Amino acid sequence: MRARLLALVLLLLLAGCSSGGTRDDGRITLRFQSLAWQEESVEANKALVKEWNATHPDVRVEYVQGSWDSVHDQLLTAFEGGEAPDIIHDASDDLADFAYGGYLADLTDLLPARLKSDIPRRSWETTTFGDGVYGVPFLQEPRVLIANAKWLRQSGVRIPTPEKPWSWAEFRRITERLSGRGKYGIAWPLKEPVSATLNLSLSAGGQLFHRGADGKVTVRFQAADQVVPRTIHEQVGTDRSASPTTLGSGGSDTLPGFFGGRYAMVPLGFSYRQQIVQQAPKGFDWQVLPAPAGAGGLTQGVSPQTLSVAEDCPHKKEAAAFIDFLLRPPNMVRLALGDWMLPTGTRALADPALRTSEHGWATGTALAGQLRPAPAQTVRGYPEWKDKVATPALQEYYSGAIGLGALRERLEEDGNLVLARYQR
Repeated sequence: MRARLLALVLLLLLAGCSSGGTRDDGRITLRFQSLAWQEESVEANKALVKEWNATHPDVRVEYVQGSWDSVHDQLLTAFEGGEAPDIIHDASDDLADFAYGGYLADLTDLLPARLKSDIPRRSWETTTFGDGVYGVPFLQEPRVLIANAKWLRQSGVRIPTPEKPWSWAEFRRITERLSGRGKYGIAWPLKEPVSATLNLSLSAGGQLFHRGADGKVTVRFQAADQVVPRTIHEQVGTDRSASPTTLGSGGSDTLPGFFGGRYAMVPLGFSYRQQIVQQAPKGFDWQVLPAPAGAGGLTQGVSPQTLSVAEDCPHKKEAAAFIDFLLRPPNMVRLALGDWMLPTGTRALADPALRTSEHGWATGTALAGQLRPAPAQTVRGYPEWKDKVATPALQEYYSGAIGLGALRERLEEDGNLVLARYQR
């Protein structure tokens, strides 16, 4: 009797540690960890889970709330402990080490042809590592300029459009023209400066990470890579057209000053529009403008949000079927509207709800075709390079503590030492 009881306890413990399971009645249970945090987005995700469960009685999905703030460390601990969720919501620039580490399932043969063809190849490149596909990119956002429309009209400056954007040089001249008397043409929120700098640098022809014939990556901070950081540095230190006090701020931190008429423009992710709609004073007139263009046009790097399946998931086929359901075109539109972002799917992107001029949706969708994988997508060791080398170096450069030569030395010499450890 005691032996049977012990065996039952061990069985329950093992079931509790698995990432998914089958109940005694034969019903499969899958755990879906979502990182949705905005109220509309959480509601959309939970509603879709409920709709799945109503029509798939043999495969039940449990909604698990995760957090962007701690997702990397949380997932790493879960993977190593054998307790990872079956279906994983993350961002493509966080997947490389998990994919190469064997923690994520290769979805190449699990996804339906409909989903593969609906999402452009450039988006699939963000989740392709080696010969495998380790996530489905489904939401993305360009970085745009949120502008005080009244201020720009009264200044008489040329208003850019996706068809005729500002160049980086024109952008610098305009921010200087808009500044003066304690007001600034631009406020750069650069608490986390790396992704903003690298992704916008694609518009100037920057690349930064170079992969050799041997597959190894090196950092080369060349002239095209320097256009964006030099522009920001000169706006802050020379032109006095960018607020020095926002360099250590997050995007949300700049909104009170923007609403208060201290800054004419703030570069923000497309999804920040929701906060502006919710928080802007009554009658505040704002508009969405494209980021400046350079030698690479309006090209911009993005790290789409992704859905992956854990390698330890015992029901990978069913998990992939849930992802396919979640990302059917009408459902992808619901997720995009909930997060105020752009869907990767071409059919969803064509939905009229995402092409209205209200709140700048049309400007965002006009930029969708110019979005490319962020430069660091497939670089192993990028998180450590970003945290230990690039972030402090860029923060010091933007604040004027070091010059361009020192920045280049730090990014290249120190950075390549870090990356080398991951490429042996």
